[in-house]
Amino acid sequence: MESFVGFFTSLFNFVINAVIWLVLSLWWLITSIPDILYWLFVSLGWFVTWLPQRLLGMTDEKLPIGKNAKAAFEWINDRAGNFFDWLSDVLTGMIDGLMWCLQTPHPAFVILAFVALTWWLQRNWRICLLVVFAFLFILDQGYWEETTESLTLILSACVVCMGVGVPIGIAAAHRPRLYRAMVPVLDLMQTLPTFVYLIPAIVFFGLGMVPGLIATVIFVLPAPIRLTHLGVSSTPQALMEAATAFGATPKQRLWKVELPYAFPQIMAGLNQTIMLSLSMVVIAALVGANGLGVPVVRALNSVNTALGFESGFIIVVVAILLDRMLRVKT
Repeated sequence: MESFVGFFTSLFNFVINAVIWLVLSLWWLITSIPDILYWLFVSLGWFVTWLPQRLLGMTDEKLPIGKNAKAAFEWINDRAGNFFDWLSDVLTGMIDGLMWCLQTPHPAFVILAFVALTWWLQRNWRICLLVVFAFLFILDQGYWEETTESLTLILSACVVCMGVGVPIGIAAAHRPRLYRAMVPVLDLMQTLPTFVYLIPAIVFFGLGMVPGLIATVIFVLPAPIRLTHLGVSSTPQALMEAATAFGATPKQRLWKVELPYAFPQIMAGLNQTIMLSLSMVVIAALVGANGLGVPVVRALNSVNTALGFESGFIIVVVAILLDRMLRVKT
């Protein structure tokens, strides 16, 4: 009974913190506009003065990328400290709730839930059997707690990435100019070394699961955006014209034509989100996130071949079972 009370208390706190976080986000954005405009004006003036001197060899001063990045992080941390505190509380509440669902029940009930979900998605007893054997192997190796912690990080990343990425992908599919403007940002998010994400994550959120989640979301978010955009934008024009001819509104065309047609691509985006999130568990362990990455890092530091291979093989098993569970036939 106490565990259920604690769960609903955490859920209530999560909702309250989420509402407060949204209000603080809007307030911080509104109050920061004058400072951002002033910075842009000063930077433009400096650039116009610096560029001719640099081209003519009159100065050795380079573009202060690193210096300005550091100043920007410090300014954001000073101005938006409360914002990041509330965001951390919201994400911590979500992580705690998911971890409660995975760690409080007996492992047999968790395995049964995953098997039921697999049967609902795949209708294939062989895949259900694979899921059972995979979880039994994890239990046999003694990595149940680490696995549930990694699954918590993965599921949290899925909630954030799909909740943000799918609407952005739909908006981008309906607005080609918006997507063209987003492409460089998405490319930067996927090509920038993942270790670079850890620096601002530590500055803003400290150590723990939250900075690991933030770094994972930044790295993974482009996948659902791109695949949702691909699915929605590739809807045959004949289907759209037929829906319009029958009097469908834009909202009805979205929900009854575009999204059903794009469903395989959206599920592929979910699959990619899970796989990419799983690839981040080791890197997330470097900033204090619990899970399967911790024994890998420990094995690397101590050059423990047995521990490294054992924990690495568990990560492979988790990747296989999640991939088979969520694979959608096109």
